[in-house]
Amino acid sequence: MTNPIIVRFRLDYGAFQLAVDLSLPGSGITVLFGHSGSGKTTLLRCIAGLQRAQQGYLEINGNVWQDSERGVFLPTHKRPLGYVFQEANLFPHLTVAGNLQFGLKRIAKQSNTADLQHIVELLGIAHLLKRLPDCLSGGERQRVAIARALALNPQILLMDEPLASLDAKRKHEILPFLSRLHSELAIPVLYVTHSQQEVAQLADTLVIMEDGRVQASGPLAEMQSRLDVPLAQDRDAATVWQATVSEHETDYYLTRVVFADGALSLPLVDAAVGTPLRVQIYARDVSIALEAPTATSILNVLPATVTGLADDHGGRTVVRLQVGNQALLAHITRKSALLLGLHADMAVYVQIKGTSILN
Repeated sequence: MTNPIIVRFRLDYGAFQLAVDLSLPGSGITVLFGHSGSGKTTLLRCIAGLQRAQQGYLEINGNVWQDSERGVFLPTHKRPLGYVFQEANLFPHLTVAGNLQFGLKRIAKQSNTADLQHIVELLGIAHLLKRLPDCLSGGERQRVAIARALALNPQILLMDEPLASLDAKRKHEILPFLSRLHSELAIPVLYVTHSQQEVAQLADTLVIMEDGRVQASGPLAEMQSRLDVPLAQDRDAATVWQATVSEHETDYYLTRVVFADGALSLPLVDAAVGTPLRVQIYARDVSIALEAPTATSILNVLPATVTGLADDHGGRTVVRLQVGNQALLAHITRKSALLLGLHADMAVYVQIKGTSILN
């Protein structure tokens, strides 16, 4: 799918009002991010047709699903979409295979068997097909729920905080499978979350919502490093770099990764040389020096350019930097920023703690 997703909704609840106007990529994972009550789920339900906005226009893959001005409103059961909720909602009396086959009854398509096999492999559930839902972990149930949604051959996949009900261990279990959706799916995914970790690991495009409105939207790297967006001020503010595994220094339990303009050492990663990785770097673990340090325990020292500064009025300065073609954030004290004399276009060096880098 290459056509953009056009979303324009206005829904008035009295105290709460949803008002969005978006053009989103027709591929990849778009994450709708914001605190509870920001309107993320309401927007997703309007896209699914589960809620009808008084004023709305929705176009998916060149097809108009809603146009209030022309009186067009495609009911949910006629919209070719998959929807994954916080709870898996599997049929308890059917096996995993039975749950998947139930979804197939809604569509008629000759290649369903081959498609379903690919979905089963993508989500790693082949060994679960004969089990009943009660015999699955929370993460396994959600993987089956995603597979069931994909079995419908949808034009778009909607996911409403699918990890919210899982503990940390189960989230860690399912995230690698969700990450594979980037390269394996030809359809767009709209993913709702308030977790920055899920944003960092999954998002290609990020939409930040607050009080029913879009604060900002754009590619992940751009959104994470914008100083006018609350993400940059957050304690867990981070930037994500795209890198590739170049070598493993097993004697030191380190992995070397390369990006367009440099390299990083990070804790040993179980990935083959040549594997693309997302590297997350927390702003709180980046320090700045005016000259290249010559005696330091920090392995990752890179030349950078200051591209912006913002004072949070609490004694901290957020510094936006450019390292080659990669944006980077640093949280430092306001005193340090003043003592260093930091300003836009200034050449500096950044030190990145290896232990702060997560694949």
